[in-house]
Amino acid sequence: MDELKEKLYELIEGLSSDLKKAIKDDLASLISVYPFSEYEYIISSLLSLEKITFDDYVEIRREYAARNKNLELYTISSPTGFGITWAQGYLNKIIPELEKPTKELDKEYKVTTDYDFFLSDKDRFIRIEVKASRAVDKNSKKSLPEKAIPFKSKTPFDMNFQQIKPKSCDVFVWIAVWKDVIKYWVLSSYEVESNEYYSGGQHRGNEGEGQLHLNETNMKAFGKYEVMSNKLKDAIVSAYKRQKRK
Repeated sequence: MDELKEKLYELIEGLSSDLKKAIKDDLASLISVYPFSEYEYIISSLLSLEKITFDDYVEIRREYAARNKNLELYTISSPTGFGITWAQGYLNKIIPELEKPTKELDKEYKVTTDYDFFLSDKDRFIRIEVKASRAVDKNSKKSLPEKAIPFKSKTPFDMNFQQIKPKSCDVFVWIAVWKDVIKYWVLSSYEVESNEYYSGGQHRGNEGEGQLHLNETNMKAFGKYEVMSNKLKDAIVSAYKRQKRK
């Protein structure tokens, strides 16, 4: 949003003093009601004043979309909708071989507490837990889409991977969303549980469950677990092998 706002306000500064004052006065008292906002008002004003052409507007829109291609994911307000419905569906599209567990396949499987997928690889039955989070400005009190940040931003952020149950799976796949990129980490269950940033006892009385905060200060520590989307399946198998060695 910051780049768009800066660009639009630069265009306002190019207007005559009277027009510039009129728009700024209007903005000061403007009430935004979705989908109408200060951005819509500024663009409409600039178009009507012929400060920009329709082609200019289309280019502004195209540039914004390119910088914010994942912004729609920040509009998913439900943690379940994002962390389960979107994240699991997204990963399953990348790795179609992933299967949902059932009691028929795993008699010990518990729907409410256990892993999300399994992957059959040769004689291996790999239990996989998927965790997803979105990078936001941790000091902002704005709405989730307005707090979204790009990957190269210097803004302090915090992503909390919650309800981690290391004993319930063999491998963790973490999906981290920035407004312009998506990153992936694949770790064995042991590598999560023994990690210095893992905190057990997320909720009082919930044994074997914890959380891990990923932010700008510790993200480099997980660099060796980061993988490209086209290498996720191989990374899952490799993490499983590391888990079995432990």
